[in-house]
Amino acid sequence: MRKWLDRYYGTLRKIKANYVVLNLFNRKKLAHAQRMYRKYGIQRSVLLPISSTDLPETRTTDLPWLDTEAGVAQLAAHPGLQRFQASTQEAILAWPRNGYVILRGLFSTREVAEINGEVDRLIREKVVDFNFTGRKIMFAFHHSELLRKYVHDRRILDVMDFLLGKRMKVFQSINFLTGSEQAAHSDSIHMTTYPLGYMAAAWIALEEITPDNGPLVYHPGSHKLPYLLNGQYDHGGNRFMIGEDAYLRYEQAVERSIEEGHFERKELLAQPGDVLLWHANLLHGGKKMTTPNASRKSMVIHCFADDVLCYHELTQRAAMMEEEH
Repeated sequence: MRKWLDRYYGTLRKIKANYVVLNLFNRKKLAHAQRMYRKYGIQRSVLLPISSTDLPETRTTDLPWLDTEAGVAQLAAHPGLQRFQASTQEAILAWPRNGYVILRGLFSTREVAEINGEVDRLIREKVVDFNFTGRKIMFAFHHSELLRKYVHDRRILDVMDFLLGKRMKVFQSINFLTGSEQAAHSDSIHMTTYPLGYMAAAWIALEEITPDNGPLVYHPGSHKLPYLLNGQYDHGGNRFMIGEDAYLRYEQAVERSIEEGHFERKELLAQPGDVLLWHANLLHGGKKMTTPNASRKSMVIHCFADDVLCYHELTQRAAMMEEEH
């Protein structure tokens, strides 16, 4: 049922009851959410819709350490920083200001070829398929030990662990064969955490990324904006339905934030193996391709801290997790 819903999600995503039914069929995958509900005193069934408006307000002490002035003051002298090579240390030091870290050449040519070959095989053998967007292959690592190894690569997760100050857990992978051409957004509208901020993403270039084939676009410093969640904009939804054009309204609100804040717009030009890590609230998207459907292979990994709640603010449901043994 999950595979079918992933494929046709665009039609059904507005009806909250569909997710309740989906949850009933996948109760075991909500075990992590159930534990977090108990931890944070959330008096609600994990089967029912959940949104930031249903959660208690958190204190400033619940922020990731580098989202606080005290944490930033400690960063340069932190002994954990010395574990990384000089170029990575330099990028980490700019994280509080920029909201991202670029790791050039993290994956070798051989490793990139292995990932691309495995994705091609999964598509060819019809093990995976594109979701309703026609561009995204979701959770491919669930079907491949090779991809599972790479999405759990400690070269990425060690940096994330340090940046967030918690042990990070892989939640999701997305593979692209072309650019997303997605409007600017924060991942926290899709993969939200409670407390806020304990999610990070890694984008891996799997071929050369040029100005023409739809590079990733990001806005340095935009992670410092207030999180734009359901209580902060008119999403048009109600108790039973997600707003008909909730995401369009969200994108419009994001665009206004970018214009009002005069945030710089950067494009990530990359070589195969380069990696971009970004903050849970960094505004980013995909540039429109000069050549329609130009090849632009990449893989995105979304992670969240193991001891926080992960849920989906837009569709108002707790995140399903594959339990690791």
